[in-house]
Formats: sequence, structure tokens, C-alpha cells
Amino acid sequence: MGNCCSQENTADASKDVDGDFKGDDKSIGSDGGGGSDKATSPPRTTPPSASPKPSKSSPIVFYKQGEQFKDIVGSAYYIAPEVLKRNYGPEVDIWSIGVMLYILLCGVPPFWAESEHGIFNAILRGHVDFSSDPWPAISPQAKDLVKKMLTTDPKQRLTATQVLSHPWIKEDGEAPDTPLDNAVIDRLKQFTAMNNFKKVALRVIAGCLSEEEIMGLKQMFKGMDSDNSGTITLEELKQGLAKQGTKLSEYEVQQLMEAADADGNGTIDYDEFITATMQMNRMDREEHLYTAFQYFDKDNSGYITMEELEQALREFGMSNRDIKEIISDVDSDNDGRINYDEFVAMMRKGQQEAAPNPMKKRRESFDANML
Repeated sequence: MGNCCSQENTADASKDVDGDFKGDDKSIGSDGGGGSDKATSPPRTTPPSASPKPSKSSPIVFYKQGEQFKDIVGSAYYIAPEVLKRNYGPEVDIWSIGVMLYILLCGVPPFWAESEHGIFNAILRGHVDFSSDPWPAISPQAKDLVKKMLTTDPKQRLTATQVLSHPWIKEDGEAPDTPLDNAVIDRLKQFTAMNNFKKVALRVIAGCLSEEEIMGLKQMFKGMDSDNSGTITLEELKQGLAKQGTKLSEYEVQQLMEAADADGNGTIDYDEFITATMQMNRMDREEHLYTAFQYFDKDNSGYITMEELEQALREFGMSNRDIKEIISDVDSDNDGRINYDEFVAMMRKGQQEAAPNPMKKRRESFDANML
């Protein structure tokens, strides 16, 4: 958290990355993996057989002036459109860094879907969402830079030299020293109101997430864990929130601490932190919900009984004193057990679904053929 919380710090971090390409674009790094200060890119998934399959390796090759490459390589989220068309040069590095910068600023990738095929289609369409939160609060200079780095025409895209001289990113430039949005704090507050059943389910889902998805949260945890003990104390949480510019009372911080500290030992460990702060849209994925349901349904009967719920809570060191009330709230057909539909309803309860969410819409797979 500490040093990666404002647009100014994000500009500095981006400059460090982009500085590696200062020498007139003489190298091609086709992966372009990166991190975020809040949340990060979705997991790599197996594409349909009709889709080109990127290489699992991340090759770096020397570039000769005028040379064009044709292999589709790299992580799907960072691939430039011309890579998918099998005709590309050094401009792809700027695209990949632009994707990383987008993630640093808002916590999600600009091109997202449940499969690589869908991601590729989103990349080829080239629409970048700058209207959903937190973009309205991000400076026009930052948006201008990202737009120019994610220009689909490589000839119109900024060069590395132009990126480094952009007003938002250059030394003593225009990046405002203002905190980014408090999405993670909002998630912590939302987590506070959840029952222990849902918290354990989220813990199971958190274990399903890829390294890419939690990279930003991992960095935030390390930033708060000032003594590198592997846990966050109440004092470290207070200091971390203060560094981000978050103004909370001592009572509110204490509430967040107690909510995230699932086992009640007075500190927040890494798994507890990821569980409490991950993006709630992760639970929309059917495979994650089903995996979580199966964790509770020990005998594979298709139902979660009170005894199975008690066992799961014990495994995570959580209180079961309200278990009858929890079962009563979730068990809509009053048969004394919880089926899959009732479980899903509980998991999705409280999510904001009234208005269409452009970020969520962007993440859906596209049906159009890619090539």
C-alpha cells in the first residue's frame, strides 16, 4: 500500500518499467506481466480450439530494425492486437505497459473475458472503459497517457521516448499526489457485515484465484506488513490506511480489523487479508461458487447440513454460535439444510446488481470469430 497509492506514485512506478525500453525499442518482451495496487488481472484459461494459443513461455528476443514477428506469444491480457494478426514489431511493448498502467490505476485489466478467446476478441474490438469507477476520479493526464498507449494502430501509438516525456509521467510532471479510490476499504466494510458462513466460502474462493488476480492485493499486504512478520497488526492497519489517505475513526479501523481477523487471534494473516479485500465479482463465477459449495458438502449429497457447516467453521477457527440463525436465514425452503441454489443466493446477496455495470459487461466473453 504505502508507496503505491497515489497517481503520482503510480506514474513513478510506470516510469521505472518503461525506462527499460528507453533504448529506441531494441527489445521485444511479449509477456508484459505486471501488477496493480488494488486488484489484478483474471486467471489464464484454456482457450477454445478455434483460438490461436499463446506460447506459455515469455520469450525476449533481440530486435533488428524493420523486422516483423508472427508468433502469438505471451499472457493473453497483455497481448497487442497486431500480435493476434501475426504481424508486429516493437510497438507491442508499449501496448503491454499500457495495459499494466491501466491495471495499476483501476485494479482490473482493460480487456477481460472468461476465456482467452473472449479476451482476444475484446482486444481486437479495442474499446477501453474510462467511464466506470474509479476512472471519473483519475486525472485527465493519466487517462490521456493510457489512451495513447492503448491505441490499436501501432503506427499511431506512443513510442517509449514519448511515454517518458508525457506530462503525467515525467519527472516533476503533472501526476497529482492524490489517493486512488478506496475500493479495497469498501470491500473490507462489506466483508464486516457478512456472516461466518459466507466468510468461509469466500476464503475457499480466494484459494481458487490465480497469482495474477491477487498480485495487487499481495503488494498491498506487503506494504502494510511493515515488520515483514506475515501478519498485519491493528497498528499496521491504522498506519497503512492513513498512508492511503483514508480517514477512519479508531472504532471503524477496529471494526475492519475484527472482521478480517477470521480466527480472532488479533492479527490479519495473508489469506485473511486476500479473502476480505478481493473483488466481490470473483464470486459470480460459477466454477468458484460450485467449488466453495463442494467444500461444505462433505458427503456430496447436494446439501449442506448444520453438522457440515459446523465442521467447516471449526476448520477455519471461526465461531459457530450463530449457526442456527445462519441456517434459518439461508434455508429458504425450511427443510433444515442448504441446497446449491440457496447457497448461491446467499453469496450474491448484497451485491450491487440494480444498474448495469460496464466493467462487468466488459468481462463477458465475445461470440464473434477472432480471425
